[in-house]
Amino acid sequence: MTEPLAPRDPHEPAPGADPFGPPPEDDYTPPPVTRRSLTLGISLLATTLLVAGLAVMPAPYVVRSPGPTQDTLGEQNDRELIQIEGAETFDSTGELLLTTVSVAGGPGYPANLFQVVEGWAQRSRSVRPVEETFPRNVTQEETAEESQAEMLSSQETATVAALTELGYEVPATLTIQGAAKDTGAAGVVEEGDVITSVDGKEVVTYQDLIDELATVTPGEDVVLGVDRDDEAVDLTITTQEADGKAILGVFIDPDFELPIDVKIQIDDIGGPSAGTMFALGIIDQLTPEDEANGNVIAGTGTMSVEGNVGPIGGIQQKLYGAKRDGATWFLAPESNCDEVVGNVPEGLNVVKIATLEDARDAMVAIGEGEGASLPTCTS
Repeated sequence: MTEPLAPRDPHEPAPGADPFGPPPEDDYTPPPVTRRSLTLGISLLATTLLVAGLAVMPAPYVVRSPGPTQDTLGEQNDRELIQIEGAETFDSTGELLLTTVSVAGGPGYPANLFQVVEGWAQRSRSVRPVEETFPRNVTQEETAEESQAEMLSSQETATVAALTELGYEVPATLTIQGAAKDTGAAGVVEEGDVITSVDGKEVVTYQDLIDELATVTPGEDVVLGVDRDDEAVDLTITTQEADGKAILGVFIDPDFELPIDVKIQIDDIGGPSAGTMFALGIIDQLTPEDEANGNVIAGTGTMSVEGNVGPIGGIQQKLYGAKRDGATWFLAPESNCDEVVGNVPEGLNVVKIATLEDARDAMVAIGEGEGASLPTCTS
């Protein structure tokens, strides 16, 4: 005789059910929603949305990071970066890396919060207020156009400086575009005047003009010969002083006549800071010596027609980019040394340079294994 089944307690698990699992659906009653839990949920949702919004919202900063490098002795897109015709060229076993900076922030491409925080966290990057880097009210198109114009100008000046360093004569038509205010040239020269002589000595190249002015004491008068509307005119100009040297106080637009054909083909890089490495690449190709001699030498710096190396921005990022891409040597403008000290990646040797001659001597010394004797930013 079987015993009748006792009624099951609804709070006990059904036979075979997990005693530690949730109660059956038909017996489950969700906990009541309290004001506290509702407030917590809304706060969590708001915080999540806020963080997500900040991650994509533009931040008023510019984040600089190491950009790509290019070997001026190599190729880009299956073509030689520097192409020379009209003179014999020579191969090299080394590399001469121009360095760049990748920039997030500025007109048309604002940085976001994540990029800014990452920039603060990494030594190879820097974060600066956007107004310190870009002028107000400038557009992305204007920035790109200016950067490209600076690149083209740097290629020309680097070519002239390199050929002059190698002993080539580079004739130039030196046309005056105007005079600086409060100088001896103001009201004396006219736009369109073409310089032909200084104190009776013929000026054929830009270097001729530099060499003649180097013999003048700042403040002295010089007789500047110009061609004005196809007529020879002599102008007396009181020179000015700049960096201890005599200058005319005029703006010159030089038109160079290159003795050999040099073309520099490079894409997606702008600005003037590759001038020094362009010049070294030209010198290396036009000389039979293997100057770099298997070394990977990186560097940066603007290059003037007369062969002076100028300061650039983003030197710290360029140091890290050079190290990342295998460089063991880096040529840095002397005027950037204060930014170099304390920011050199381990294994990278930095040499300070002020002129193209300095850079060329450093390249040769490194190739000959004598780089340890070169001046650094701390000596």
